[in-house]
Amino acid sequence: MSGTPSIPPSEGELKSSVVSLKESNPTLGIPKFHALLLSEHPTWIVSEKRVRRVLQSEGLVQMPKAKAEAPLYPSSALIDDLDLTKWTPAVEVKYFDKRKGKGLVAKTPITEGQAVWKEDPFVIAPEWDIYDLQQSSQACSFCTTPLGDSTLVVRCPASTSAAYCSARFCTRLCLSRSAKSHPLVCAAQNPASVPLLAFARKSEWMALHAITQCTARLLLANQSGSIDEDWKIFRAFAELGMEERAKGSWYGGAEPDRASWTKAHQLYVQAFKPSNAVEQKKLARILKKSLAEDISEALFSYSGFLHGLGRMSLNLEAHGGLYTLHSHLNHDCTPNISVRHLDQRTALSRITLIAKRDINVGEELLVTYVNPELEVRERRAGLAAWAFGECRCERCLREEKEAGPAGGAGEGFDDLERELKAGLGVM
Repeated sequence: MSGTPSIPPSEGELKSSVVSLKESNPTLGIPKFHALLLSEHPTWIVSEKRVRRVLQSEGLVQMPKAKAEAPLYPSSALIDDLDLTKWTPAVEVKYFDKRKGKGLVAKTPITEGQAVWKEDPFVIAPEWDIYDLQQSSQACSFCTTPLGDSTLVVRCPASTSAAYCSARFCTRLCLSRSAKSHPLVCAAQNPASVPLLAFARKSEWMALHAITQCTARLLLANQSGSIDEDWKIFRAFAELGMEERAKGSWYGGAEPDRASWTKAHQLYVQAFKPSNAVEQKKLARILKKSLAEDISEALFSYSGFLHGLGRMSLNLEAHGGLYTLHSHLNHDCTPNISVRHLDQRTALSRITLIAKRDINVGEELLVTYVNPELEVRERRAGLAAWAFGECRCERCLREEKEAGPAGGAGEGFDDLERELKAGLGVM
């Protein structure tokens, strides 16, 4: 009824309605069931999470049928000729098993506080506030350094009044290094890339931005005849395709957004294989050499694109960098390595890996993929994005035992409080 305030139902009211409605709609998934419940009770305000908990407590969640096949985990490949001495003599690569994949172990003793190595990115798809600074010519389009009044600013040489590119570089060295990817994401040289990058920015889809940067780098490496090394690195990044993730619990019971995947793929193909004659002519000035058929299929087919997105999601560092050696690091909730952005001149792009404690020879180097200050259930929920299964590190097992059964007494109250605030318009 118009003007009737929305209120959260009591636990008793919610339970009674959920049980009754589920009896007549036994096959509905949780998101659709939640929508149906709200349509039946238009004055209620109740979260999908709260409905899920009631369904679970009453044993009404339809469990997926058991499958004979093994659980899906990200695949991981080694780079046979990877020269680690470019970064550090202190570590070596080790392949553990199919589930865990590869990792890094100490080759020499590492002491607390030691800077184990520094690394520049394979590509960078920075956090959106930094990206916005780049787009507004206020940060270097290669190394992400903010451009101050005293900075020597170098314009994109392809930019003209008729075909404008906002990219600026803090030095001529950064301009030179940007040639590995920038020409294909330059609005002046490849205007076909503009809609794709705009879609990535609007949807805040960092993995889409990253696969765009990777593809640009690979295509340009192919022009110089040096694609083999970059292709090895790209293919070695741990990956699990988006559809494979949908078969697991990565989406938390929600339907994957395949419409967005399809739209992103269409824009991605158009960015590098435009159908517009003018855009084709511009791109032909840059791309004179065709990709090998197998590489083209792996990048531009719909399946290959979804696997590429999966690679980006698994390997991007928190601030948006994709790093060759850093991508070997596995997770622990009590990490012995910290990733820092210490170089003032290179802002977010260059990382420094620092030992949080002494690390013995043969011991694995580990970082945390989530905020280590969170409690065990929150950490495990955050780690679901990496599809490695439930974290069973020593800390998680200890805290799990101390915490007892999942779902503390205050959890339901917190949800009810949030719903009340939402209904009152104070949240």
